[in-house]
Amino acid sequence: MLSYSADRSVAECCLAREIAAPKTGTYMLAVRAIFAFSALIVSSGSLGQDMMRHVDLTSPEMTQAEVTRADVEILIQNSAPVDLSNRRLSGLDLSGLNLTGANLRASRLNKTNLSRADLSGAILDQAWLLGGDLSETKLVGASLFGTQARGANLKYADLSNARVAADLSGADLTAATLVGLRGGADMKNQSMGLIRTILNSANLEGANLRGADLSRAKLEFAILKGADLSDAVLTGADLAGADLTAARVSGAEFGGADVAGAKLRELSGVEQARGFDRLVNADRAWRD
Repeated sequence: MLSYSADRSVAECCLAREIAAPKTGTYMLAVRAIFAFSALIVSSGSLGQDMMRHVDLTSPEMTQAEVTRADVEILIQNSAPVDLSNRRLSGLDLSGLNLTGANLRASRLNKTNLSRADLSGAILDQAWLLGGDLSETKLVGASLFGTQARGANLKYADLSNARVAADLSGADLTAATLVGLRGGADMKNQSMGLIRTILNSANLEGANLRGADLSRAKLEFAILKGADLSDAVLTGADLAGADLTAARVSGAEFGGADVAGAKLRELSGVEQARGFDRLVNADRAWRD
């Protein structure tokens, strides 16, 4: 793991190199955004906060759309899967659209309504989805790497087999389907620090996480009441303060998970769970 100063030096050096090159304003925003994404999901939280200052979240680039819903519908009709990469789409109503396989890499979709849309197989890497509405959205097999989706509404969304290494802090995933979700940290590609899924303070009550990989994910104070974690991988996950009351954990792997202050009460299938003898801070968890 790199230190804060080392991480910052690497990021600032790379930013300086990109700024020195002749690029368009839109391209530069995308570059800064990508570095902010990377900073947000590395293990150093202070670095992430510092890098966010390089992006003005109140600017038109982050809050206004450059096209209309009608424009997007025409693009879908003319070319599917549609390429909407690096587009300003914030605030649009794109609900119910067929965006299967769409390329939305580095697009700004802050507060965009994507409810009930089909984003199966879509590429949302480095996209901004702050406060976006993705309720009942189909994201099966989609890619969300370096995606910033804090506070997004993903109630009843289907992220089965999606590849996720995103910041979903404070997101609402009530009753969402995350079967086979690939959200574990990629330990072979960690040059900028520990890139992993962040679900701090997210609501996953009643969510289906059967077979999901959340190894080394951050789930501090996440709500997992009544969630199905059967056969899920939570190796090395940070579950400090999380509420797993009445969760199903049969076949789940918890080895090395930090459960300081976590509620591990009324668990179902705990006898079949693995790694409970290797929990970190087990003596500080609330247990039956």
